[in-house]
Amino acid sequence: MSASTDRSAEPATAERGIDPRGPRFGAAITATLLLVTVVLAVAGAATAAFWLLVALTALFAWGAFAGIRRHPFGLLFAKFVRPRLAPPAELEDPRPPTFAQGVGFAVAAAGVILALLGVPYAVPIAAGAAFIAAFLNAAFDFCLGCQLYLLLVRARVIRTA
Repeated sequence: MSASTDRSAEPATAERGIDPRGPRFGAAITATLLLVTVVLAVAGAATAAFWLLVALTALFAWGAFAGIRRHPFGLLFAKFVRPRLAPPAELEDPRPPTFAQGVGFAVAAAGVILALLGVPYAVPIAAGAAFIAAFLNAAFDFCLGCQLYLLLVRARVIRTA
């Protein structure tokens, strides 16, 4: 159920929905940067790959902790892309994509921390895993982090019922 169809059934935090094309736009940029990270790491530019993953980790943190509406790619979408598009058919709850940013942060941060500990291939493996999730979102509108969020919400509802 989207935020635009029945606001009375959703908590107040989800009242203002987001354009669902915004997270896909951000996922496309993120997937591209993650693919560059993997290529750099495999091609022997480990230092460049590491620092790019550090930057992406910071971007994931920004989206997870400041919210999807304040993420730089979301702001780019809102300022330059959305005004050129027709209004969305419906709005989306911002909580699942924000949670997905947190999952991306955890994966990318694990890669950074493991690389600092000297674990070989930590950067390309973490970047590759995050790339798969970002690519699925960008290309097929399938958000793994959002699905995980929904599973966790359902588990909490079932357990408390």
